[in-house]
Amino acid sequence: MPKKLVIKVTAGPEAAERCSQAFTVAAVAVASGVEVSLWLTGESSWFALPGRAAEFELPHAAPLPDLLDSILAGGRITLCTQCAARREITEKDVLEGVRIAGAQVFVQEAMADDTQALVY
Repeated sequence: MPKKLVIKVTAGPEAAERCSQAFTVAAVAVASGVEVSLWLTGESSWFALPGRAAEFELPHAAPLPDLLDSILAGGRITLCTQCAARREITEKDVLEGVRIAGAQVFVQEAMADDTQALVY
């Protein structure tokens, strides 16, 4: 089993099931002791902001704020640099514990030994 899981989520409310799946897999992996790095890109970028996860609704899915909290508690969440810039999101705007980093860091993490990368 890989020691690290890198997940890139590109979807937001417009593709709610895909978005929820990414957060669910990340949270379950964290709970299972896997080192998790979740990347917010595209429309999922908005979830780096306080209160935005609470606006997300999907029947029969775990609440996104709970998933987000559990990932932040045991893993790492990164907001894509370009995605943040396009939305005028800065480091002072994001939830505590969310970092902003670019493609070079994503590639470095995804290509590390004993790492599995998933894109949603």
